[in-house]
Amino acid sequence: MRVLLVHQNFPGQFKHLAPALVARGHQVVALTAETNSQTTQIRTYRYPMPDPAPDPRQSRLGTTYTAMTDRAHRVARAAIQLRDKLGFTPDVIFGHSGWGETLFLREVWPEARLLVYAEFFYATRGLDVGFDPEFSRADPTTGFSVTARQAHLALAMVQADAALSPTEWQADTFPPCFRDKITITHDGVDTDVLKPDPHASFTLPNGQLLRAGDEVLTYVARNLEPYRGTHVLLRALPEVLEMRPHAQVVIIGGDGVSYGAAPAQGCWREVFLRELEGRLDLSRVHFLGRVPYGDYQRVLQISRAHAYLTVPFVLSWSMLEAMAMGACVIASRTGPVEEVITDGTNGLLVDFFDIDGWSEALTDALARPERQGRLRTAARETIIENYDLKRVCLPRLIRFVENAA
Repeated sequence: MRVLLVHQNFPGQFKHLAPALVARGHQVVALTAETNSQTTQIRTYRYPMPDPAPDPRQSRLGTTYTAMTDRAHRVARAAIQLRDKLGFTPDVIFGHSGWGETLFLREVWPEARLLVYAEFFYATRGLDVGFDPEFSRADPTTGFSVTARQAHLALAMVQADAALSPTEWQADTFPPCFRDKITITHDGVDTDVLKPDPHASFTLPNGQLLRAGDEVLTYVARNLEPYRGTHVLLRALPEVLEMRPHAQVVIIGGDGVSYGAAPAQGCWREVFLRELEGRLDLSRVHFLGRVPYGDYQRVLQISRAHAYLTVPFVLSWSMLEAMAMGACVIASRTGPVEEVITDGTNGLLVDFFDIDGWSEALTDALARPERQGRLRTAARETIIENYDLKRVCLPRLIRFVENAA
């Protein structure tokens, strides 16, 4: 087959699928944004980025839709060049619906089968919006903009022949009229690479060496922000560090904003540290920022207790990867997490907002690692059984694409 993969940050969710399709003899071409600096062995073309985001004063509630259709227009123009100048006509197009990239591709290649990656469908109630009142605006019109933001996602699903979601919970965020189109298959976790290592070690920026078995609490997020519960973790730490005087806390994550709003000044990490000034022993809390993948892996392999929090939103790869490496995961009792972790079976769950509960659970996990052995074993077994890249997910992903044609 001829397959076109479309993703503004390619390879993104197609990291493993793309080379697997090539290995099976298919011709695979990628289309991505010109700002994407990632390199790949897949033949890749780039579309020019749209003009700056539309002025909300002009487009009002249509701001997101305008931005997404602007991007879709650039993608379609690049697709026309692929068709007319290079003679490329795909049998299957598979693109992420989140940025509107697939919206006009059926006009370019009407005979191609169109697949979309259906990651998340925004809603005014029951999901991320309004979940944490501390960071929610008391504005009755908030729901208007959220509803308007659904437009490009709904249009992408209307056009799609089939869709893919990584988890049942994420698929269920889509309206019932679209649900029958969606196949559930995760991107996959390479459990042959991501596995426990009792000899793992990691050297902190201050030169201190940490080894597997040491009293280390870990936390990972793409960016340290409220959507991933950074404020809850940091507020729980003073009591944890007081009760466990030898514990070290290793935090991985940038200071940008992936989801939600930015603070009025600075970054969220600075905001929360100012709040906790004088209460948090920063000599034992190590902020590493974003790190190379190998460092990230070693940090999780030395973890005695790993904290993961999220509002009801897209589940992070990092939680599944931590479980694959046999971490004792203490996670928030929120919908996306509960699909994977059963409290007391393959991890521990704590109410997202329960600061005292977090302090107690983290302290106990650090104090009594011998009691967590069965949780660690069960966590890895869960990933191998349901999310293993080579044995479970990748074969399903390949079938999803090949069956579409």
